[in-house]
Amino acid sequence: MNDDILSYSSDKQGILSRQKLPLDQEPEILSLRPKTLSEYIGQPETIETLEIAIQAAKIRNEPLDHVLFHGPPGLGKTTLSHIIANELGGELTVTSGPALEKGGDLIGLLTRLSERDVLFIDEIHRTPKVVEEFLYPAMEDFAVDFVFDKGVHARSHRFRLKQFTLVGATTRVGMLSAPLRDRFGIFRNLDFYSEKDLIQIVKRSAALLNLSMIDDASAILARRSRGTPRIVNRLLKRVRDYAQVRSDGTITPKIVKAALLLEGVDESGLTNLDRQYLKTIIDYYKGGPVGIEAIAATLQEEADTLVDVVEPFLLKIGMIMRTSSGRMASESAYHHLDIMVKSS
Repeated sequence: MNDDILSYSSDKQGILSRQKLPLDQEPEILSLRPKTLSEYIGQPETIETLEIAIQAAKIRNEPLDHVLFHGPPGLGKTTLSHIIANELGGELTVTSGPALEKGGDLIGLLTRLSERDVLFIDEIHRTPKVVEEFLYPAMEDFAVDFVFDKGVHARSHRFRLKQFTLVGATTRVGMLSAPLRDRFGIFRNLDFYSEKDLIQIVKRSAALLNLSMIDDASAILARRSRGTPRIVNRLLKRVRDYAQVRSDGTITPKIVKAALLLEGVDESGLTNLDRQYLKTIIDYYKGGPVGIEAIAATLQEEADTLVDVVEPFLLKIGMIMRTSSGRMASESAYHHLDIMVKSS
């Protein structure tokens, strides 16, 4: 699938994206990815689980259990798939659920896999049902079933596959069918990163990019990156550009604040789209509750974008609440936007 088509970026959204942008595929960004579990920063429980599972699989000379990662975009699901393939000593094949339109698309990928290879399917919950059914025997028995001819002449043939590991990633684990979900042996949720971990990521990335950065500047970047490594690396590049053009190239707290102001990122990490989302609930719907479709229609945005990209962080920091009646803005949202809370 063409990443340029999938990219979701606008002046309103800025640093946020549901999909990998072309920027993520540039050599500099790729070089920022850790290559081993020992280099990975954050998600300690997930990393420990993977270390144990990979070592045990090597000892028994067996394939690693299939792995499912779920959580908001940008938290390291793709990076971990690269690491798993590297740790197993196999090749990584990357695709996405929407790209697998027919069963033949998946079969073509599966039959080219070798022992210890890893197949990574991003947004696996969007895999068509007809394709998903080919995954069941592939995951359980390392085989795919072909049906030849039709009607009374129909016959089936089972093709044996090499023992591979499937790594699935999804932002909406609830949309995964139970039969597919139950076939994963390792099931891990990736949560937002702590400020401490993000500071380490910023410093590591700055070192790899040969940037001069003051410690206080890395803390500001980490605090405004929405708990997401992809965003902190993207912001770092924007700050680097600003420092090189408007200053001597050294990244200071003053430079970071000026660059992020230009990007529309405030002190809490909220973007223009976040603030418009909150203002819509408060100004148009009196603080809520209001349904996500109504908010999306008012903002002229896709509801999926709001659910996958905007809401997870706002829920995490307590600026919105999800109720059975819809979304509501919390008191902290009013205070952040400097709007007086209306008494009921």
